[in-house]
Amino acid sequence: MSMKPFPQQTVLVTGASRGIGAAIAERFAREGMNIVVHYRNSHEEANEVARRCLELGANVVTATADLRSKEQLMRMRDKLEKHGMMPEILVNNAGIAHYGLFSEVSEDDWDHIMSVNLKGTFLCTQMFMEEMVRRKYGRIINVSSVWGITGASCEVVYSTAKGGVNAMTKALAKELGPSGITVNAVAPGVVQTEMMDQFNEEEKAAIENEIPAGRFAQPDEIAALVYFLALPESGYITGQIISPNGGWFT
Repeated sequence: MSMKPFPQQTVLVTGASRGIGAAIAERFAREGMNIVVHYRNSHEEANEVARRCLELGANVVTATADLRSKEQLMRMRDKLEKHGMMPEILVNNAGIAHYGLFSEVSEDDWDHIMSVNLKGTFLCTQMFMEEMVRRKYGRIINVSSVWGITGASCEVVYSTAKGGVNAMTKALAKELGPSGITVNAVAPGVVQTEMMDQFNEEEKAAIENEIPAGRFAQPDEIAALVYFLALPESGYITGQIISPNGGWFT
């Protein structure tokens, strides 16, 4: 087990400048933990999240990197080492969506979606798991999607990428289990974030009517599940794909 008490551990949240990632960072910040707010381009938004985390009592560092670049990830790792903030908890949240007919998906589209959603998760996990193995303790939590479980029409590339994240989660859990590291994925249904802005009110209402809970999830609800999986008491939960989707898919 980690020698650090849980509130003294460090959490790295990728794609934490907005939406689910910001909510996750702030949930851990409420416990006064060490928070790494990762972003790629959204400097001002990341600083605002960091400010809120500081107000909640956390120790905070912001870090920028293109997760598709091993070189940039190495620079981020060096920065965290210098700050004494190598993570016990890694939340791979960064990702992008894609909507459109499969017949209209270009090779560039495919490469871009796979690179951000799947390669980025691979590289970031590989970069930070070595220290967890050395400590014989760690939590890796991947933010996936319900579409990675069920698939979605007109979201084939995104579904494929998130399905890959789910498969990686299950396999890596078996590989890292003997080292005291859990690996799980949270696969939300519809969450009220900026990603829903592309839908009009009529379309949103139609989707809500399909969900037994009758509403979209709030980012804080997803963050609560991520927090639970990070707890020391959750050490027997690993290799699981947990989908908070309001009963939409069971």
